[in-house]
Amino acid sequence: MINKNDFTDGLLGFLDACVTPFHAAANIGAMLDNAGFIRLYEELSWELEEGGKYYVIRNDSSVVAFTYPKRKDYVIVGAHTDSPTLKLKPKPVLKEHGVVKFAVEPYGGLLLNPWFDRDLSLAGRIGYLDENNIIKTHLVDWKKPLAVIPSLAIHLDEKANKERTVNKQTDIMPIVQTGEEFDFEKFLTERLHAEGVEKIEALYAHELNLYDTQNAEYIGVKNDFIASARLDNLLSCYVGLVAMCSVDATSPLMFVANDHEEVGSESTSGAGGNFFESVYRRIFQDYESFIQSARVSTLLSCDNAHAIHPNYPQKHEPSHAPHMNRGVVIKVNANQRYASNTKTISKFLNVAESVGAKTQYFVTRSDMGCGSTIGPITATRLGIETIDVGLPTLAMHSIRELAGREDAYELYKIILGYAHL
Repeated sequence: MINKNDFTDGLLGFLDACVTPFHAAANIGAMLDNAGFIRLYEELSWELEEGGKYYVIRNDSSVVAFTYPKRKDYVIVGAHTDSPTLKLKPKPVLKEHGVVKFAVEPYGGLLLNPWFDRDLSLAGRIGYLDENNIIKTHLVDWKKPLAVIPSLAIHLDEKANKERTVNKQTDIMPIVQTGEEFDFEKFLTERLHAEGVEKIEALYAHELNLYDTQNAEYIGVKNDFIASARLDNLLSCYVGLVAMCSVDATSPLMFVANDHEEVGSESTSGAGGNFFESVYRRIFQDYESFIQSARVSTLLSCDNAHAIHPNYPQKHEPSHAPHMNRGVVIKVNANQRYASNTKTISKFLNVAESVGAKTQYFVTRSDMGCGSTIGPITATRLGIETIDVGLPTLAMHSIRELAGREDAYELYKIILGYAHL
């Protein structure tokens, strides 16, 4: 079990490294390699050995890791690798008014206003043809600030502090240089060369998104907070990953990090697809054993929870408004937007008490909408008893979110408590 200071310092590095879901999956895979896990490939046959530890990656952006003990009553930690962001359109270059701009498309339900006046870089995946006529993909990250979305000066918008709205098509295009001499294909090729790809016969496609170059940091007089991009949901990914790397192969534990949760999970690598189900089923020799395992296993669906906002307390349900640094949040919704129920909550509370971890509840106001998670989706597909939990967060879906420094370690303790039952 890793100590709290090392755990939290490692979290900051993880947040900075995982600038896209592709980079998140790559870093998760590297940490699993270091912990002795063996990578499997879906297109190949598997020969699993009792006492082994394995993982699978699909679409370079979703990961399933699992131990392979004799017992198969798994504790499954579920999270997602994607976060709301701005993605480049396939042909993004616009040259007008003396500058070069990139056309972007919002991904997920992001807060747009905080994206203005930030130092933005670019990262993602590029598809190309190599010298052997083979189509390949490669992850890229420019790392340095190379774009900005400038605000309109208040002198030109007298209503800016009263009723500012953002047009998704026209207002959020970042500028990248002055003049009009810009070759986008050369821009991508030079980045690939810098990343070690030498011979490129053709460029085919890209999935690139902008990100804020400001690093994750402790904030507050007493460093009570963690401020970072992509806390939703890299925070949960990190907790589940470190827990996975902290147990031996005798503990029946799985870690699932799906892509595309922020846009509904309906994809080959999302929770609505068959990725986790197909990996889970291949662990067993027959369907009967798979169903038996599913019915005695538990899914901890881990996604961020809305901490009570001290400036907007009226937006929260009384007695169900979580505070930062007061423990893990159990999320409940009568309409099954969260999958928590009496059985799964009772077990979670019992395990939390056994390891001395703090818990609290979140229920949304009855007159407000409620977001959902991978929990109900996975529970519906596989029939696994599920609880939705999360870590209290402010400014969710902003370019920079805020969480308590103490809460992630509390969830880590609870996951290990489940694993050691």
